[in-house]
Amino acid sequence: MTTTDTKNVAGTVEQVMRIADQGADFVRITVQGKKEADACFEIKNSLVQKKYNIPLVADIHFAPSVAMRVAECLDKIRVNPGNFADRRAQFQKLEYTEDDYQKELEHIEQVFAPLVEKCKKYGRAMRIGTNHGSLSDRIMSYYGDSPRGMVESAFEYARICQKLDFHNFVFSMKASNPVIMVQAYRLLAAEMNVLGWDYPLHLGVTEAGEGEDGRMKSAIGIGTLLMDGLGDTIRVSLTEPPEKEIDPCRKLAILGMKASELQKGVTPFEEKHRHYFDFQRRTGQLPVQKEGDEVDYRGVLHRDGSVLMSVTLDQLKAPELLYKSLAAKLAVGMPFKDLATVDSILLRELPPLDDKDARLALKRLIDISMGVIVPFSEQVTKPLPNALVMVNLKELSTGAHKLLPEGTRLVVSVRGDETGEEIEVLKSTDAIMILHDLPYSEEKTSRVHAARRLFEFLSENSLNFPVIHHIQFAKETHRDELVIGAGTNAGALLVDGLGDGVLLEAPDQDFEFLRDTSFNLLQGCRMRNTKTE
Repeated sequence: MTTTDTKNVAGTVEQVMRIADQGADFVRITVQGKKEADACFEIKNSLVQKKYNIPLVADIHFAPSVAMRVAECLDKIRVNPGNFADRRAQFQKLEYTEDDYQKELEHIEQVFAPLVEKCKKYGRAMRIGTNHGSLSDRIMSYYGDSPRGMVESAFEYARICQKLDFHNFVFSMKASNPVIMVQAYRLLAAEMNVLGWDYPLHLGVTEAGEGEDGRMKSAIGIGTLLMDGLGDTIRVSLTEPPEKEIDPCRKLAILGMKASELQKGVTPFEEKHRHYFDFQRRTGQLPVQKEGDEVDYRGVLHRDGSVLMSVTLDQLKAPELLYKSLAAKLAVGMPFKDLATVDSILLRELPPLDDKDARLALKRLIDISMGVIVPFSEQVTKPLPNALVMVNLKELSTGAHKLLPEGTRLVVSVRGDETGEEIEVLKSTDAIMILHDLPYSEEKTSRVHAARRLFEFLSENSLNFPVIHHIQFAKETHRDELVIGAGTNAGALLVDGLGDGVLLEAPDQDFEFLRDTSFNLLQGCRMRNTKTE
């Protein structure tokens, strides 16, 4: 979408060309009034003369007459049902009788029908684009600012289009909150299915922001729906130059198309417990103290969502730097937890038994209730007191874990696509948490669907283990790809309330970047808030 003053014809043309050169399929232009509408004719003509035939979309608010004018030159008209014929909600009249409601619908048809007829005449397309933040008084009075209200607001206009035999339109259900946005689109798709409708969906998160924050929020909202097989066009809304929006769009589109083309999935299973249209978080049982525990395990996970990080032996050589990178506070060189401190760490290799400094650094983390997770093979050969020991299903089923001292807390690593017989061992396991770890490079199995299968098994068997989404990215993964991949693959589950935290690994990425990305992911899914938006 352009950010220039539309009356600045030359500036707008240059910006459209830059966006087109980056690979956009169409460009939206804000058209506030008559002067902007008149400028659109010049913009379109200038682009054609420069051999740029990219379709242009007029973004209309509050101005039916402007929409009528610009429909004569641009290719598509976006109308906002909340303010095209209505004003944005003013709460001046909170009670509507059936007669009042019907009269307002008749008013909408009187205002909107001429635009529909004009679009039919000129062969224009239309987007009926509901915005969560601009619903009408009528909709707010009946439905509140809810996904149901967003869908009904769009359907009022769609019914008029159908009545006039106009079907060249798409829907959008945008919100700045990815959770609300996902719920609205899913409800829209479900309602269309009931009615036998099959109109395209344009996906987007409004006012997503800039940098990693904007990309993360968009990945959570758009990526979740793409993994569900919903969506035909997308826009990543960033507070950056508009041409910067194209690359994250392309990355999201590739993820969605790849999942569709490969038919990624798992062995078919029936979902009975996931909530599609409203957010209800499945909260895993947080660690509790047991008789005989030498340390406090209650802080190894956070009630609002946990961040785990992978730590190396090299980082243990500089304990104070490690504590700071984990966002722990320091007092006389000793760490303690703060609002946005990492909750637990994964240490794939333990220091030698005689490396007293490294082991002291780990002890100080354990003493502040930070979990230190180590592989089973490492703990057997170089035991670390009070460590959390990571085992896989095979090590559980063979009883290998019984080599560990009684009372050892177990962390179970699960792919989610194991056979029913293999996963049954979880029923007889006392684990402090589960790491859902399906290789990110897996070509035929979907991480999202494998995780949903795992959660269905846990719910069906009343197993309340906390589940951490563990994603291991390959070397040389670009930052944007990591943010979008994490937002899509973990965010698609967290927005459904499925999961208790994240563990992101990327060998060549900055430690602080991975930590901040993890916290951004939780906040974007409306879980753990660690900063002001």
